[in-house]
Amino acid sequence: MSTSFPAGPDAVERADPDLLGPELDNLVQFLDYHRQTFVRKCAGLDEEQLKRRAAPPSTLSLLGLARHLSDVERHWFVLSLDGRDLPDRYSSGDDPDGDFDDLDSIPVAEVWANYRAEVTESRRILATFSSPDDRVRGTGRRGNRTVRWVLLHLIEEYARHNGHADLLREAIDGETGE
Repeated sequence: MSTSFPAGPDAVERADPDLLGPELDNLVQFLDYHRQTFVRKCAGLDEEQLKRRAAPPSTLSLLGLARHLSDVERHWFVLSLDGRDLPDRYSSGDDPDGDFDDLDSIPVAEVWANYRAEVTESRRILATFSSPDDRVRGTGRRGNRTVRWVLLHLIEEYARHNGHADLLREAIDGETGE
């Protein structure tokens, strides 16, 4: 396998968020739950399966989602929360759908390494904030936001794409589930 993942979805650990706890901890736990869910949807698949498109004319694929979510992590944590200007890895102004379209531009193992690196950096940045009410360091086109807003947005983004991933995975090998 060229995925650099465990053998199958059940090998990817996923922790349920706590029922009670501080708001920031709960938000982070729900985001991590959705990150882990996405990885489970991709676990055990080979390169061809990860690149398989949903249905023409859509260019949606699990590998494209991994590339897209890497850019999403970078945008919201590095650019918005931390205020550093860093370009997307896979998309650009000249190629806004590069994350979904150019699947052969970077080896699959490197895509997963990039995804893990972005999540690690996101966690490092988030640890520099102490409250969901803290303001982000960067400014967006709609003004300043709170850490809470960014985390809620990322939970929504992952949840939406996990729905896509669920359908893609089922079409690839019939695997369904949480």
